[in-house]
Formats: sequence, structure tokens, C-alpha cells
Amino acid sequence: MIGRVSGQDPSEASETLSNQTRARWRTFVQTETGSAALLLAAVAAALVWANVDAHSYEAVWGAHFTIGFDTRHLSLDLHEWINAGLMSLFFFVVGLEARREFDMGELRDRRWVLLSAAAGLGSMVVPAAIYIAINAGHDSVHGWGTAMSTDTAFALGILAVLGSRLPASLRAFMLSISVVDDLLALLVIAVFYSEGIHLPALLVALGVLLLIAVLRLVGIRKSAPCAVLSVVVWVALYEAGIDPVVTGLAVGALVVAYPAPRGDLERASQLFRLFREQPTPELQRSAVQGLAAAISPNERLEQKFLPWVSYGIVPLFALANAGIELSGAKLEEAFTSPITLGILFGCAAGKVIGIVGSMAGAQVLTGGRLRPNVGWGSVTAGGAVAGAAFTVSLLIASHAFEGEELDQARIGVLTTLVAAFVLSWAVSGVIGLLPEARRARALLGTTDTLTDLAVAVDVRHDRIRGPEKAAVTVVEYGDFECPYCGQAEPVVRELLGHEHDVRYVWRHLPLPDVHPDAELAAEASEAAARQGKFWEMHDLLLERQDALGIEDLLRYAQELGLDMARFRDDLEQRRGARRVAEDVDSADLSGVSGTPTFFINGRRHQGAYDIATLTQAVEQARQRVLAAQAGPSKSAR
Repeated sequence: MIGRVSGQDPSEASETLSNQTRARWRTFVQTETGSAALLLAAVAAALVWANVDAHSYEAVWGAHFTIGFDTRHLSLDLHEWINAGLMSLFFFVVGLEARREFDMGELRDRRWVLLSAAAGLGSMVVPAAIYIAINAGHDSVHGWGTAMSTDTAFALGILAVLGSRLPASLRAFMLSISVVDDLLALLVIAVFYSEGIHLPALLVALGVLLLIAVLRLVGIRKSAPCAVLSVVVWVALYEAGIDPVVTGLAVGALVVAYPAPRGDLERASQLFRLFREQPTPELQRSAVQGLAAAISPNERLEQKFLPWVSYGIVPLFALANAGIELSGAKLEEAFTSPITLGILFGCAAGKVIGIVGSMAGAQVLTGGRLRPNVGWGSVTAGGAVAGAAFTVSLLIASHAFEGEELDQARIGVLTTLVAAFVLSWAVSGVIGLLPEARRARALLGTTDTLTDLAVAVDVRHDRIRGPEKAAVTVVEYGDFECPYCGQAEPVVRELLGHEHDVRYVWRHLPLPDVHPDAELAAEASEAAARQGKFWEMHDLLLERQDALGIEDLLRYAQELGLDMARFRDDLEQRRGARRVAEDVDSADLSGVSGTPTFFINGRRHQGAYDIATLTQAVEQARQRVLAAQAGPSKSAR
């Protein structure tokens, strides 16, 4: 029930409700849940269309389009343009996200790269072996590649639907395996499902790809030249007889990711101020270029292409490939066909066996040096989620089969989506029945996690609020004049009020290029700290961010009952400047350039800092501590 707020006009209440509805819709659309739901809707639409009017379905996707002139042209039907052309952008985004994980995420630990490669290989070999065993003696055995690949979009969508039943770190686990999976699957297409390779064209493709890598290496990162060269690679691979979608993954993996450098941000601020003073077209271009240069090319490109891929290209691919005429007889034929059964059992059982088995083998063979960064329960759940086959499997099926066999393969691929969700839901449900400590260990494991916070919290130095020996430590780098820090303050206060095993640390990161009074305010808080009133001053400064001049600071000191002569002298002598500078140096070492930035038990918090998100992140950190206490910890880091 939605009640009317006392004293609120009905039209205002209606507008508030409308804003809340729009906010919830935006949140839904911006998550994997939204993209997976749209993808599922496209699959349903394709099935309805193909069964209502199969002739028009085939006619639309079979229409030919030609690009070029005279003898130099490409003539493909719409289905091929989508599968080989637009899907290159899908794999480009996959490559971007993989590179970001490699540069800034879990894959910074290169041992995890090796483990992901082993798990990715196992998650493909075992399903292919199961498919071959079921299809042994049949002509359909050559379609073994159809059972190998995990669909990244559906896998992440299933994780989003399962939500708090599985740890957030499982997303990076799945992504790293999926990237290896996609890369090997595309190599399988190139080697086993291409009709002869034209070597000169392949050499051209490899040479141009090397040129793109060199341009990236020497710092030439403009999008236009690389886009043109990427098209050349795509055409060369097509002419070589290799499915050109591999272009996207290769080019995306070459685009570096890094935190926004503070120097670049300060330069962007200066350029914007110049434009504010003189709003000319020239200064506008400089400001736009300066703002863009402050963000890594990886993040800029992913932000540009991800919505088009998630909400346009992938659903369009589903619409073009999932249309199958269904009837009782056809389904009965499919589920007695070795093709459908090979794909279904290969993905459903093979992925779990392949991922769990390869990771367990790697741990045994390396004496525990290679271990998953999540618990074995999460590894098993990840194997179940990985059974969702769609995009690449349909691509391989279109190469390996035709006619009735292709329909049977498509039915098998679609069935894996249901099987993957049911299996992962069941595995997570069983884990949820375990006692809390064992459940935490099963989900999170006991492996020491990567630490993003370069300078550890020191109770003798840091400004700490909450129990000194709490299980979870939340560190915030903040700026007293930053409005976002002001918005985060009541959230942090609410978090500390609800959570009794959390301590909070404030570290200074004034941004003088955008907040001229921030540095003086930070020094004022340190002057108050010398009289035992840091947190009282901290709260006042964040509450009154619009008044941080020297007279305001003196008034606040008087309001707090400080020794005014001592406070004024500390400000004039800048006795807090060294302490503030130490915090800024520690922020630079941790790659922090903006405020507020949170670290939870040493791991950088990515995403929103509303109370629900922070509470969930704190609970995950607490569960990891509980898991470490539940059994012996053998560091793999």
C-alpha cells in the first residue's frame, strides 16, 4: 500500500510516485537482469513469429544486402550480416570487459589468468566429449562444437536473477571463464568450421591487427583510425574464410583500462573553467577532449557500445536465430535426437564437471598455489550457470548443420537456458541450507583476496569511528566540499547505526581544482582533532558544505567550544597540512582520483553507495571473514 505523505499535494505525490517508478525502471534496464529479460523476450518473439508465419520469418532474414561496387563487394543475407557483422560488436564489448578485468580487476593476479584458462578449457573439452559420446556412430558427430560455449549475456543475467544467493565476486569468475570460452570457441569456428583458409588474406588480417596493437602501444588511441583498421581486419578474415566475429574480441582486448589519473582530471577542470569564462567553440572542443582524455579508452568505448549491444544487437541476433517451428512431433523428434541430447547433456553436465574438475586438478597439481577466488560451492554454481549456451553455440550450429538437424540443434541450445537456470537455482538453494559458517566458506572460500588499498589502516594514525577490532573496515576518501560526499554521509551514518561490527575510516582527498575551500576545511578538521574534536568538526563540515570559508571555520570551532587561539594558530601555521598530504599520497598509491571512494576490507567498492548497496558489500566482506575463520587459510596470493 502507498500512503499519502502528510501535507503533500496529491499532484506532488503523483509526481513523486512517477519519479520513483522511472528510477526503478532505469535501475532495471541498467542491470544484466534487464538485458537478459530483453534477450529472453526476443527469443519468445522469434518462436512466435516462426510458428505463426514461417515464410515471412525466413524471407526477412534471407533478404540479401550488398556493400561495394563492381567485383569488389560483399553480398550477404541479413542473417549473415547480423551473425558475422553486428555480433563483432558484441565480442568487442566482451573483449573490453575482459581487458578491464585484466588491468583493474580479478585478473590482475596472473595466477588467476592461468586458472581461468584451465577452467575455460575444461568447460569446453568435457561438454564436447559428452556430445561426441552421445553422437558416436552418427553423421551429426561433427557438430561437437555446438555444445562447447557459454553465453556471457545469459550467464550474467542468471547471476543477476539469483542475486544475494551467490557472491558478487562470482561475476568476475564467470566473466574470466567466459572470455576464454569465447576465444577458444571462435578459434574452433575458424579451424574446424571454415571451408578452407585463404592464407594471403589471413596474413593481411594478422598484419593489420598487429598494427592496431602497435598504435595502442605507442599511445595513438583515437577511435577513428582503429575503427577503420578493424573493418579491414574483418573483411580480410571474411576473405580468408574465417568467421570474422573474432575481430571484435581481438580488438577489444587491445584497449587498455586504468583509473582516471588525478593530473588528467585537474587538467579537465582547468579546460572547463576556461570554457566557462569564454564559451567559444574552440574552448568547448578543448573541454570535451580534456574530459574524454581523463577516462580510459576502455571505459569510454564500453559506455558507448554496451547499450547498443545489450539492448539492440544481442536481442536482434536472438530474433534472427531462435525462430524454430515447434510442434509436438518436432519436439518429440528433437528430444530423441542425439544432436539435441548431446547439446543439452554436454552443457548441463559437462560444464559443471569441466569447470569443477579442471580447477580441482589445477589446485592439486600446483600444490594449492592455483585456487579459485571463490568457494567450491560457488565454483559448482558457476559451472551450472555456464551451461547456458546461446550466442556462439547458435553460430557454430549454423556452420555445422542445416535443415532438420539445425532445428534440433537450436532446440537443444534453447533448452540449455532452462536447464542452466534450474541447476544453478538448485545448487544455490542447497548451499543456502548449510550452517552460516560452512555456507560462507562454500560461497567465498578461504583464499586471501586482492587488496586495492595501498596503505593499510593504522589505529595510531587514522581517524576511526566504531569498534577498533571490527570484522569489517570501511575506508572513505573524501572531500568536505564535495556534494557527493555530503550525500554519502547520512548513508554512512545509517550503516554504522545498523551494523555493530563495522568501523569507519575517513581519509582526506581535497580536490582544490574544483573545491577551493576543501583543503582549508581538511586542515581545520585536523586542527579540531588536536583538541579531540575531529568527528564533531567532520560532521559540521559535511553538514554545512556551502560555507567553508575561514570565518565559517572559526565560527564552527567556537560552536564546538574549542580553544580559539590554539585553533587559529594551528590553521595559520598549517599544522594539519602534512597529515592531509599523507592521506592524499595514500590515495594516489591506491589509484583514487575522485570522491567519495570507498574501500571495504581493503577492496575498492565499485558502483553505487546507497544504503542497500553498501550494506550488501559489508555483509559480503563479513561473510568472507567468517569463511576464513571457518577453516585453515592457505594464501594463493
